[in-house]
Amino acid sequence: MSQPRLSISGLSVDFPELGRTVKAVRDCNIEVSAGEIMGLVGESGSGKTVTAMSCLGLVPPPGRVRGEILLDGFQVVGRKDAELSHVRGGLAAMIFQNPGKALNPFFTVGHQIADVLKVHRRIGDGEARERVIEAFGTVHLPDPNIVFEKYPHQLSGGQLQRAMIAMALTCEPKLLIADEPTTALDVTIQAQVVVLLRELAATHGLSILFITHDLGVVAALCDRVAVMYGGTVVEQGTVINVLGQPLHPYTTRLLASVPKLGLGKAELTAIPGQVPDMGALPPGCSFHPRCDRATERCRQEDPVIRDFGGQRLAACFHVESEPAPAGQSVA
Repeated sequence: MSQPRLSISGLSVDFPELGRTVKAVRDCNIEVSAGEIMGLVGESGSGKTVTAMSCLGLVPPPGRVRGEILLDGFQVVGRKDAELSHVRGGLAAMIFQNPGKALNPFFTVGHQIADVLKVHRRIGDGEARERVIEAFGTVHLPDPNIVFEKYPHQLSGGQLQRAMIAMALTCEPKLLIADEPTTALDVTIQAQVVVLLRELAATHGLSILFITHDLGVVAALCDRVAVMYGGTVVEQGTVINVLGQPLHPYTTRLLASVPKLGLGKAELTAIPGQVPDMGALPPGCSFHPRCDRATERCRQEDPVIRDFGGQRLAACFHVESEPAPAGQSVA
């Protein structure tokens, strides 16, 4: 069996504060294979972005990172910035939710991306320009030579996101981490970005860790999905299995809260309560205060994620006795 492109094992990230410690990520385990698109979903505050930042050694102080993160076999946790210089951009690259804030408004888009390429690949201005223009063509930006000389404010949101994807691709990384890249875009542009990412994974063998709260995008783009709650993965499996027949009650409630076309008038079911305070997690299962299946055992013990076969993983005491009903497609 080939080595996974990204392997996260036992990852925990803490942020010490005055009088308490915020446990942003708790014993997280995720693997992404070559050419695979893994979705990472959950409500805001569930630990998705901190997990992504940990993969590149970007957790800010006073954050403490423990566990193991292997990028193409290279251990990230515990490394100094100088040791990670070849990882950031070379092995893995990251694109963010708001591309406008990721680019300097005082420099043209093309020259900014060329500067990144020159730092990582030690090449001249002419070759850097050629590679950036080629990358613009790869992400289907019209008139790449003209786009090279434009400033960020002269491009639309969709064009900026394509430019950021091009920046990530110029150094030919093996893993692309996309942190909610379609959230700020309208539905039509979202669909175009989804098609582009799927194309890049298929043609370049690019692995993608796609972070989002949009289950519809997950259904359209991803091969597998991991659902996070309270800083840990509570369910994981293929998109068809997890979205079609969820095992964990949190996944079930997430799906029930998504509007579905073609079903006529239907009342949306909101998840009661709020995401737990990561500095004061409840005892036992972190979801039990919001769960309609919770028992006394859930209030006292924290369930360990278990393998239910067929690449199905879930952390719940009541999966076998009370299986979740098959859900409607969210695509």
